[in-house]
Amino acid sequence: MPKASDIKKNTAVEYNNNVYIVRDIERSVPQGRAGGSLYRFRMYDVVSGSKIDQTFKDNEMLPLADLVRRNVMFSYIDGDEYVFMDSEDYTPYNLNTDSIADERLFINEDTQGLQIVLVDGAPVALELPSSVELEIAETSPSIKGGSATARTKPAILSTGLTVQVPEHISTGDKIKVNTAESKFMGRADK
Repeated sequence: MPKASDIKKNTAVEYNNNVYIVRDIERSVPQGRAGGSLYRFRMYDVVSGSKIDQTFKDNEMLPLADLVRRNVMFSYIDGDEYVFMDSEDYTPYNLNTDSIADERLFINEDTQGLQIVLVDGAPVALELPSSVELEIAETSPSIKGGSATARTKPAILSTGLTVQVPEHISTGDKIKVNTAESKFMGRADK
């Protein structure tokens, strides 16, 4: 059983006899407190979708829920749901647009390394790879010699995500983006 300080985003935990997916974690260190850090988890019930915010001490133990991860590919959008296809047995999994609001900015038909998180056979979350390759849809014109400076400019990617890129990058370029920090990592290999 992991401590609260070891829990990561999109982890399924059991709390009050329910299974929750941890969507957001805020760490704080209270002043003048001899103990450790406090971790505030924003969690969603996998069955009802209801949200709770709960604070745990860093050494509190939380049982992990029984979950399965399956490799998937993004297939298509059906109304307000994204449909993913299992890479092995082609089972379709639907996730509501709102439940993957952050993740969908990193997804297109070519995205590799996606995993769907299943609890009791039901899809509850989408896990992204550490980096994805996306095309720049719009940015200001590139500046010759811009690679010599550390200045950046905003670029809107094909999925709607905006990241800061070096001045020498231009519209139409494919770039690698760190999914945890939404940061430019370099040009994508051609």
